[in-house]
Amino acid sequence: MNKIIIITGATSGFGKAAAEKFAAEKWNCIITGRREEQLHAFADELRTKYHVRVLSLVFDVQQRDQVFAHLGNLPEEWRQVDVLLNNAGLALGREHIDQGDPDDWDTMIDTNVKGLLYVTRAVLPYLTARRQGHIINLGSVAGKDVYENGNVYCASKAAVDTLSHAMRIDLLQHSIKVSAIHPGAAKTEFASVRFKGDEDKAAQTYKGFEPLSAEDVAGIIYYTASLPAHICINDLVVTCTAQADGIYFFKQ
Repeated sequence: MNKIIIITGATSGFGKAAAEKFAAEKWNCIITGRREEQLHAFADELRTKYHVRVLSLVFDVQQRDQVFAHLGNLPEEWRQVDVLLNNAGLALGREHIDQGDPDDWDTMIDTNVKGLLYVTRAVLPYLTARRQGHIINLGSVAGKDVYENGNVYCASKAAVDTLSHAMRIDLLQHSIKVSAIHPGAAKTEFASVRFKGDEDKAAQTYKGFEPLSAEDVAGIIYYTASLPAHICINDLVVTCTAQADGIYFFKQ
């Protein structure tokens, strides 16, 4: 019987690459996202290419009612969830705190922190009922090292780091694994979203070094999810070779 993974934010970046990787390994996938047309088209692609079952759910993780309406009421045949990948997240803006846009702050906190909490709470009953399962939270090196103009984004990812630790402790009694994976610079839509479509600024983010790819991170996620039941990778920071941590890079 194929295993089941839930992946939030599956229309781009790490989420999309992870869905591709797990489907290729014959996992059935529940994929979520806000972009309806893209999400359903991607679901069709996965079904055709890998011959797995795919359930695509269109909602915004920021909206608590939507999260619980969709994930809290999964069809019976989809409730044997093995892995939850809390991937949905974003950065908006790159300004000093005194110049920051409070609307951007709300979006980052509502997505990166509250959205993760809503999704986890909606899915946990399926895991606790079986006394097994694995939650993988996508953090960032920005949650480990604060950098100039990172302020609220760094704070939101530091919250993911702390929440992952707290979940790991609280869910020990249910034999549920919790892993946090913290990627460094990776070439996805991240920079384009952060700079609100300014592709020149986005391109500068990765100039002078080879960043991680979404596929690199997806492979690490799959490895983390595929270990034997008695092994849990608790906390993993992964960067490209040119990056020492959240701040220091070697650029040509």
